[in-house]
Amino acid sequence: MIESVDLLFRNQVTSWPRLARGVEGLAHAQTRPVHIDWFEVFVRHIPHRVGSTTAAVDRESIAKRSCFLCTRNLDPEERGMEFNENYTIYCNPFPIVNRHLTIVHRDHGIQHIAGEAGVMLDLAAALPGYFVIYNGPECGASAPDHMHFQAGSTELFPIGKDLAGVQDIAVRSYARNVFRFRGSDKSRLIGQIDRTVDILSTITRKHPEPLINIAVTCNELGWTVYLFPRGKHRPHVFHTGELTVSPAAIDLCGIFVVPLEKDFARITGDDIASIFREVTLSDDIFNEVAAEI
Repeated sequence: MIESVDLLFRNQVTSWPRLARGVEGLAHAQTRPVHIDWFEVFVRHIPHRVGSTTAAVDRESIAKRSCFLCTRNLDPEERGMEFNENYTIYCNPFPIVNRHLTIVHRDHGIQHIAGEAGVMLDLAAALPGYFVIYNGPECGASAPDHMHFQAGSTELFPIGKDLAGVQDIAVRSYARNVFRFRGSDKSRLIGQIDRTVDILSTITRKHPEPLINIAVTCNELGWTVYLFPRGKHRPHVFHTGELTVSPAAIDLCGIFVVPLEKDFARITGDDIASIFREVTLSDDIFNEVAAEI
């Protein structure tokens, strides 16, 4: 699978102009670390991400535009490779990290994790050296009307290093609350994800799906699943125009995307910590969910 993905990238970067521009843009992206308590977050200035960061994802706006993940609307040069009977792997033309992929369901249908957690685990197992992410339809998915995942190289994946020595499932004191599940039993992990999603739906009264982001990696020891329960989609500073930032799964994993240069120059660790705390689930509700898990 890795060899096929590498070949897809090599072919597409020479034949698909949009991807070539995106890869060139990422090569010139500015990145700097900021300290928050005992860990670092890497702020990355990527101008070509402004469209995704500011995407209108309300129902009315979605209804007015064509779905850019549907096959009929892809660039004529864009090619993909089959993953299973339902999904196709494409190169992401607006990359945040190296080897950024989008894994798209062949049928147009709403973004949802129910019944799809196993696909995330299968993708992570098939793509060693990659992380796989899911952004909920109200938590950073710029195409909430079409089921998809993303993946990218773990060359820069701060959360993996940050939490390497942490044993608890419920991770606190990390500026953002996160549940982490680990193991080599696929069925057990799917059950943990599904149960956590169900508990979150019940406690937050958010149906059919709670506000969540998920990231998964896999190595010879098994999978690691990071599940971020959310409190809201976008932070206050986005709506006021103070900072054009809208964190999704990759941001919560420690690669904080800032598409505007003025924001890149002035955003601080305190700003990011405040944004993380605002958009992820509050301590009291997180603790309630953790007790149920």
